[in-house]
Amino acid sequence: MKYNQFKPQKTDRRTFLKKSSMLMAAGTLAYHQNSLAFQAAKEPTLKVGLIGCGGRGTGAAAQAIQADPNVHITALGDIFEDRLEQALASLSQIDEKRVKVDKKQRFIGFDAYQKVLDADIDVVLLATPPGFRPDHLAAAVKAGKHIFCEKPVAVDAPGVRKVLDAVKEAKERNLCLVSGFCFRYDWANRAVFGKVLEGAIGAVNTVSTFRNGGELWSIPRQPAWSEMTYQLRNWYYYNWLSGDFIVEQAVHSLDMMSWAMGDKMPIKATGTGGRQVRTSEIYGNIYDHFAIEFEYENGARAFHFTRQQAGTSNRNSVEVLGSDGRALINIGGPIQLIGKTNWKYNDKKNNMYQTQHDELFAAIRKGTPINDGEWMANSTMLAVWGRMVAYSGQTITWEQAMQSEDRLGPTMEEYAWDLKWEGPGIAVPGKTKVV
Repeated sequence: MKYNQFKPQKTDRRTFLKKSSMLMAAGTLAYHQNSLAFQAAKEPTLKVGLIGCGGRGTGAAAQAIQADPNVHITALGDIFEDRLEQALASLSQIDEKRVKVDKKQRFIGFDAYQKVLDADIDVVLLATPPGFRPDHLAAAVKAGKHIFCEKPVAVDAPGVRKVLDAVKEAKERNLCLVSGFCFRYDWANRAVFGKVLEGAIGAVNTVSTFRNGGELWSIPRQPAWSEMTYQLRNWYYYNWLSGDFIVEQAVHSLDMMSWAMGDKMPIKATGTGGRQVRTSEIYGNIYDHFAIEFEYENGARAFHFTRQQAGTSNRNSVEVLGSDGRALINIGGPIQLIGKTNWKYNDKKNNMYQTQHDELFAAIRKGTPINDGEWMANSTMLAVWGRMVAYSGQTITWEQAMQSEDRLGPTMEEYAWDLKWEGPGIAVPGKTKVV
């Protein structure tokens, strides 16, 4: 079966909520609930399970609690017990009465995800490393749960295809599926991209995106750890778990690029990338920079530049050039149109992470499912595709990328603590094969 581009859906965390953020959330919870006027107070309790208890998962669960006064966290699952206990402690600080996870509902290990799904829950939050996402999403849909699904949704083309199958089934079953592509839930971004799609800057000719920053965390190897334990603790630096940083982090920029293009997929891509600075063994097998060009059927071009190198300048921006002007989206800065239409966003701002959950739980209550699945899968595939062209050094078409059988990680059935999984080595352009 061929997986061509889907029509865009018209409907309208990164950083963990550290301890201080958790306490602030607790302080604002009463106000948030009051702003909802306790509309759901007479509604049935929605029981929520969290799969993946790291920083992002804990943050998502905190936002779920704040989204609806009758949401209870009732099941937790993670590979590591210490991460689960940390999440439980943090969430309990927000609202201990609504974090009701007894010991029988705390699941550890590679099969913890299935045990959470088998528990008595209505909604599941998927926040494990991305390599697990396709299997977890497919299982969540099969279990009939409403879903919040962190980005990215896969690390390779076989995973994306599995997600697309699950997305279709979720629609057929009227399940909510809200994506972790948080920038689509930012009010300022919705305003500016809405104007672009309405033609305020004319026909879009070029999109350029930048996501430049420094280095991130790493966890030292411990003597008692197996190789599998070490790689799972440092999942970001192994492409079979993260997809490489273009897929794990910079995918946000590619998602906004796709948004500006009306979620139409390019026809071919070419690019480059490598390891200039992050060459130590602690950085696993991922690159530290990418530069990708995407070509669209109408001749439009989109360019993506990203790097993670210590001591370099930061930039997180999207610029959309049209026949009648341009749109400038500076994350954390001005958002405006310049040209035939001059406009600057000066309206209210929101917490986009919280809005994701506000809209998810409101949709569940109303029985009007949100399904972000098609565009979240396509945006993920843009990043996977970008990595493929950089790793191989080849120009690759959309069809070639989507039909690729290049699988990075083991199957769910193969996972074990003593699994001697080395994963792909460091890619060498001109030699590495991806299609």
